Amino acid sequence: MTTDVVLMSDPRVTSVPVEECGEPFVDVRTYRGGALRVDGRQAARQNAYMHLREGVAARLVAAQDHLPSGIRLLFLEGYRRPVLQRHYFESYAEELRALHPDWSAASIHTAASRYVSPPEIAPHSAGAAVDLTLMTRDGAELDLGTPVNANPEESAGACYTEAPVPAEARAHRDLLSAALGAAGLVNYPTEWWHWSYGDRYWALHSDHPHALYGPRDLT
Repeated sequence: MTTDVVLMSDPRVTSVPVEECGEPFVDVRTYRGGALRVDGRQAARQNAYMHLREGVAARLVAAQDHLPSGIRLLFLEGYRRPVLQRHYFESYAEELRALHPDWSAASIHTAASRYVSPPEIAPHSAGAAVDLTLMTRDGAELDLGTPVNANPEESAGACYTEAPVPAEARAHRDLLSAALGAAGLVNYPTEWWHWSYGDRYWALHSDHPHALYGPRDLT
């Protein structure tokens, strides 16, 4: 397990207060005339994944404007219901327990948070986080070193944003990071594809006194 990355389970993150601002959710498929391309691969597993808080969606559109001509963002997943977040977290924790039967419960919880946020603080469930990648204007995904959602075990750590990857993938990661960072989003450094705004992790790394968005159950 890494020691130089602040994980979602870190008390510095979990202790950040939330002052829910009440900002509405928007459907990214139709937001600003469909300015963002929404991938459909999550549709078979869940609904509402194409929703985000309006402030997050606006920043994604701004980030896309920072990209070179011919390159666009490809939105894969935004909102995630709390019950689904809990299922993902517990399933991954179970995988880790099988791989590391000697680890303590606390170690399993910390390791699981490298890849899935603990459900009680998950930025996806607040509509604050997005998983995305880059594509050409014709719809071909660019190589960023691993598939989106590759966990640390199957990618041998290459899912970490700053992990060594081939030069072309590194250039694409840097391009994505520059565009999203300029628009005010922050990256979860164990997942190059995960970016957020307005959640606890964003607040900690932006020196904001509180998160803007708390978990919501969109049913």
